[in-house]
Amino acid sequence: MDEFDFNARLLDFVKSVTTAMGLSLEAAVEDTPDGPRVNLSGEEGEVLLRHKAEGLQALQHIASVIFRDELPDNQRLVVDCLDFRRDKDAELRQMAVFLGEKAKRSGLEQKLGPLNAYERRIVHMAVAEQGLADTMSIGDAAVKTVIITAKRERN
Repeated sequence: MDEFDFNARLLDFVKSVTTAMGLSLEAAVEDTPDGPRVNLSGEEGEVLLRHKAEGLQALQHIASVIFRDELPDNQRLVVDCLDFRRDKDAELRQMAVFLGEKAKRSGLEQKLGPLNAYERRIVHMAVAEQGLADTMSIGDAAVKTVIITAKRERN
């Protein structure tokens, strides 16, 4: 994959969608270990964040579907606006670590959700990095709950 060409096409796509929505936003691609991240900024970005960021979620989904076959299996495309997703991701990581510690201390399972696939991945990774607890997703369809349990001693 030619990274520059990919990033340029990704930016063109996101800019064309936001322009078609009548929004004047700045867009930049940031290469992260998890995959490309499109960061949108500008006063009109608030439009994408209305109604629990449904507009941003939709843009993320469309871009992910269009470009997913060009990304390595271990990478995900992220579209963010006004650092909304970055802040929510940090909050979700903190909650996952807190619940992992609580599961370890109390021995009781902790539930977090319902979460979409992107959010579940953040929780699973945060708890795995912590090393104190295990996670599993339960539920149907795209929105599931993550169960966090104390890590069992291995014999």
